Amino acid sequence: MISLESRLILEEYPITLEGVMMISMDDVLFVARTIYFFLAAYLANAAPVLCGGGAPLDGGRTFLDHRPLLGSHKTVRGTLSGIVVGSLTGLIQGDPLRGFLLSCGAVGGDLLTSFVKRRLNLKPGAPLPVFDQLGFILGAIALVSLVSPPSREMIITILVATLPIHFLSNLFAFLLKIKEKPW
Repeated sequence: MISLESRLILEEYPITLEGVMMISMDDVLFVARTIYFFLAAYLANAAPVLCGGGAPLDGGRTFLDHRPLLGSHKTVRGTLSGIVVGSLTGLIQGDPLRGFLLSCGAVGGDLLTSFVKRRLNLKPGAPLPVFDQLGFILGAIALVSLVSPPSREMIITILVATLPIHFLSNLFAFLLKIKEKPW
């Protein structure tokens, strides 16, 4: 039984859902549409893990600091497979230009992250939190914005969604022994 004092407090300060974030079906559909919009970037980022290998993209060249430009893990085959898979995704979705731009942006963003990691003297495969997770999607956003700019809400949504998606997909690939490290 609720005491009189508790009842008075509840009447003065009623418990409501005001200020509590409620997720509607429209929100879920918006997230799904946003991920679908960027699907070519996700698949372009994943393709080199499955199809990569071979000659290093930088040909073993070094930068001014005498460190590799990109490192041995960034290969010609991986780069091309990412662009092809992402472009085919765009073609299947009915927007080949968007698919091409997303895939080139994703691959370019990942390559830029590798370049930065080499400047920081991090070895290929070493983690660089946040950059590892978001580099590819930031590159994709930058390029696709030239012809099909996503809304601010879509950009925020994809950045937030990419963190757990990237983590879970890498963990899954690691458990399947597709990747050597879970990041």
